[in-house]
Order: sequence, then C-alpha cells, then structure tokens
Amino acid sequence: MLQLSVIIVNYNVKHFLEQCLYSVYKALGQLNAEVFVVDNNSVDGSIGLIREKFPQVKVIANKVNKGFSAANNQAILQSSGKYVLLLNPDTVVQEDTFSKSIAFMEAHPEAGGLGIKMLDGKGNFLPESKRGLPKPSVAFYKIFGLAKLFPGSKKFGQYHLTYLDKNANHQVDVLSGAFMLIRKECLDKVGLLDETFFMYGEDIDLSYRITKAGYKNYYFSDSSIIHYKGESTKKSSVNYVIIFYKAMAIFARKHFTQSNARFFNFLIYLAIALRAGSAILSRVLKQLVFPAIDFAAILAGMYLCKTIYETYFKLYPNLYSEQLTALFFPMYTLLWMFFVYLSGGYDSPLKYRRIFRGILVGTAFILIGYGLLPEHYRFSRALILIGSLMALSFYLLSRWIYGRLNIPKFKHGTYKTNTRIAIIGSEAEFNRVMDLLEKTKIRTGFVGFISNESNGIKNRHYIGNFDQLDETIQIHHITEIIFCARDVSSSDIIGKMIKLVTRGVEFKIAPPESLSIIGSNSIDTAGDLYVIDINNLGRPENRRKKRLLDILMSTFVLGISPVLIWFQKNKWRFVNNTLKVLFGWYSWVGYGKCERFDLPEIRPSVFTPADGLFQDLTEDQTKRVFLNYSKDYQSENDIKILLRNWKRLDQ
Repeated sequence: MLQLSVIIVNYNVKHFLEQCLYSVYKALGQLNAEVFVVDNNSVDGSIGLIREKFPQVKVIANKVNKGFSAANNQAILQSSGKYVLLLNPDTVVQEDTFSKSIAFMEAHPEAGGLGIKMLDGKGNFLPESKRGLPKPSVAFYKIFGLAKLFPGSKKFGQYHLTYLDKNANHQVDVLSGAFMLIRKECLDKVGLLDETFFMYGEDIDLSYRITKAGYKNYYFSDSSIIHYKGESTKKSSVNYVIIFYKAMAIFARKHFTQSNARFFNFLIYLAIALRAGSAILSRVLKQLVFPAIDFAAILAGMYLCKTIYETYFKLYPNLYSEQLTALFFPMYTLLWMFFVYLSGGYDSPLKYRRIFRGILVGTAFILIGYGLLPEHYRFSRALILIGSLMALSFYLLSRWIYGRLNIPKFKHGTYKTNTRIAIIGSEAEFNRVMDLLEKTKIRTGFVGFISNESNGIKNRHYIGNFDQLDETIQIHHITEIIFCARDVSSSDIIGKMIKLVTRGVEFKIAPPESLSIIGSNSIDTAGDLYVIDINNLGRPENRRKKRLLDILMSTFVLGISPVLIWFQKNKWRFVNNTLKVLFGWYSWVGYGKCERFDLPEIRPSVFTPADGLFQDLTEDQTKRVFLNYSKDYQSENDIKILLRNWKRLDQ
C-alpha cells in the first residue's frame, strides 16, 4: 500500500494549481505516494498545464462541475494510500509538511484526521485552521460578534477555538477542507464525503462523523502551509454567504435534534439575511457612489455651460426651453457615461484613453441621434460639443484627484511607482522574473536583487543576501518581496513570512519555469497575480469592447442599408439580424446559435470566426479556430470577419 494519496480538486485556478503541485512534489520527497487532480470542467487551460508540466499526476477530467464533495470522492475511490490528503489548489506546503504530518498520525493511532496551521499570503495565521463544532450556541456567539469580542473565552471563542494556543498541537472538533489528512481505514469506516454538500460544510460533516466513529481530530502546528483562501470563490460575495450558511443548515438537519435544528436554522437564515443584506448594500454603494457623483457633476456642468453660453455668446438668458433641457441633458449625461463604461473607463486600472474614446463615441452617437430628431427638438449642437468637452474635463480632473487620494479603483494604468520590489533567488531566476515583470507591464519604483547564494554573483541590482533580508527591507524601504521557488525552499519562504508579518510587506512566489507570480493581500482580494496577459474574451473590458463594436457596426450597417440591402437575398432577415445585434440580443461574431460551455460566454451570433474561410474545416479545426478567437480577442478580427461576409448579413 502507498503511504499517501494527495487529492486536489481544481476549478479555474490554473496558476495557483501549478504552484501548489510544485510544492507538493518537493514535499513528497522519498514518500511512496500518488497525486490526483480532479478538474471540475475548468476552461482556463488547467488540464493542459498539468499534462505538460506534471505528467505523473493522475488526472480525472470532469465534463461538468460536480462540486467539491463528489469530485473528492471520485479520487478517494481510486486511491490506494494509507493516508488520504484533501488539499486545496490555492495552497503551498512546506518540504516537511507531509513527513511530519504522517509521523504524527503514526504516533497517534487514535487520530482519524489531522488539520494544519495555515497562513494567508501575508503570513497571518488563519483562524479556521482549528474549529469547534458549530452547535447552535456556538453559531449564536459567532453571528452576533461575541466570539470576536471575547476571543480568549472558552465559552464565546468555541467557533475558531481562539482560546487555544495556535503554536501548540490540540485535539479539535473540525478540520478544514483546505488541508485534511485522513486515515484511509477511518474513511472506510465512516464513509465518503456527503455529496449533499456541493461546496462548504462537507469538511464539518466529515470531521463530525470521524469523532462519532470513535476517532480523534487534531490540529497540527509543527508545520504550516500557505492558503491563499478563496481564489475560486470570493468570500465577501453574496453567493458565498448564501451557499456557506445553507450548508450549515444541511449539517444541522442531519446531525442535530429537531428542536436544536429548528433553532439553528433560525440563526442560519438570520445570518443569511444580515450578511447577505450587508454584502448587497456594500456592493451597491461601492458600485454606484462614483457613477452617481459623475452623473450629478456632469448634469450640473451641462446647466452651467448652458447658462454661460446663453449669457455670453447668445446674449439672451433663458434662450433654450427648460422642458427640452430637462429632457435631453440627463439623456446626454447618461449616454456619455454609458459609452465611457463600454469603453472601459470605469475599469481598474484607470486608463485615460478609455475615457477619451468613450466620450468621443458617445458624442458621435448623440450627434447622429440629434440629426434624426424632428426640427422642434433640435435646440443646439454647440451645447452638445461644449458639454462633451466639459464631461471629458470633469472625468480627467476627478480621476486625477481620486488617484492623488490613493483610491485603489483609480490607480492609473499598470504603474506601481510606489512599489519597491525585492526578488530573492539566484541571478538566473532574478533575470527570468525581471523579464516576466516587464512582459506583464508591471512598472515599479525600484527592483532589487537579494541573492540566496552566499557566493553568488552580485549584479548591478544586488542589494543584499538572504540572511540580511530584515535589514535590507528597512534600508531600501521594500514593500513587496518575490521569492523564486526554484532557489528558496517553501519552509524558508513561510519562515520569513511569519517573521516579517508585522512589516506590512507584500509577498509573492514565482514558481520555476512559470509565466505567473502569485501572491495574496487579504481574504477579500484572495490573490494578486502577475501573469503574462492572455487577452481572454471573458474579460469584462473585452465584453464591453465587443458590445461597443456591435453597436457601432450595426449603426453603420443601418446607415448604408439602402445600398447594402440589395446585395442580400433575404432582405427581412438582414434587417432583423442588424436590429438584434443593435439591441443586444445577438452579436455579429461568436459561436453561432449554439452554446459553448468550454469557452467564454457570448451572445448568439450571426457569424463565427470560421465563416467565409476558403476551406471546409473539420470539427477539431473549427474548435481550434473558436478557441484562438476567444483566447486572444482583438476587435479588428470581428471587423475582418464582418467584411469577409458582407454579402451574407442575411444568414
């Protein structure tokens, strides 16, 4: 029998999975072990990465997302290790993690399962490393904040067992599914994960069944792992709140008495209402506060421009009808904002050219519409042009002020001029990571080289060696550290993170031969990722760019339709297609009328990237064309496809 079976369930976190697998194989060392990755129908190229870089992994590729429990069970049924480890893909394990954990289990035959000390990406201890059973009273203390107010209390601190020393081993009730080492004979006795739990709660349920079967669960502090915590699901999202607390309700119905379950369910749904309500309110306020300021300021600016234009240029106050201005000024304002939004002007990082483009296209759209209005509704082209300059000036000035106030949403471009980075590793890895930073277009205020070799070459970027890290951070005011995983062990990385946790430094790890550099700032942001950018069609800015192009092309097609319509066989379908694209029911280019679950979602389309090619494509060739189109989206490709098929707009 093998000593260990490591099981990782993956869903669209390719770069984190790569780093995780690299650390896993370093930690396995001489252990007789096997590694499973169960992929829940990822569309980010995870399967290709595994087969290219980790061919020894046993891959189970699901065609649908089966959820965490069912996916783990698939691998457990195929595993043959004495111990089974359920491990999240957004983790990094130390070189001694597996050997020490198994040694502890061997020394404690009563142990059914083992959890471990977990740190976030900044080196902070994660309290869910050790948890108590979420009984109704425990849930009550957590939901109403008593657990947070009195963390040292044995009564109130039971949820995360905050009264227990995090640096000592303890018997606990609940293990975290991010790292859950289970004795296989125990699993055979208590059964697999309960697939009623799609995601969350299954670790609590299994932990409880382990203790009910007469085994013990332990929290193990003699080794630790990094858990980026939540890259697959943002913890602050409404969806997370609902799924998590509903999982708690399933657990209550399954294991508590009827009266306790009813009280627990009341607490659960109260928590959903409070947490989901606050999350929705917070999200709405965050999303609307700046657009609301923009709308009020631009609208007020329009009235100011009107007053100045009437008084000093037309020499006739109140020249323009109040009824018309009350109707059209808000409409103009919303159209400028809409096209700035479509152009990516509200995206982060801020790029001023997107605002220019949005205002320009919005003004053109308004002027075209203005020209089609009846005469008595046309009151001034000059006010439209003056208003567009005013709106553009407001956007530029307000974004500059927001940037000076260090509001994260309005950081300009990809420049991080306040960031001072130190790269730790060999000179070869330093050069590779430097090149990667340049390709990712990350611009920083300072980049220094810290060698992990006592006799390493000291190039012009050299600022110190690994043993001098603490002093180097102070002298050079370093704000971000990138560890080269090929040269620096996971144990040393985690050790330095724990030691420097109070410095406020950001940490990232560069796996060897990888195109990504991964880190984490907080639970909410989940993960920072420097990666050579693939311009995926699923990116919000590309979706908006595509929608803007559809609107412009449809408007242009309608404008020349008196001529174009004579080249179309089915004239009604030509008009119908154009209007469907204009109003957002269709796109000009996509995957046709069929849904493609393996690619980023697009509206049904008139054409596909394969239309109009000079050869008949096989199914595999067509799929490859679609993949290339969606993986690296370029607006000009849509224009080329439309021009190639201009006589077939009626299809």
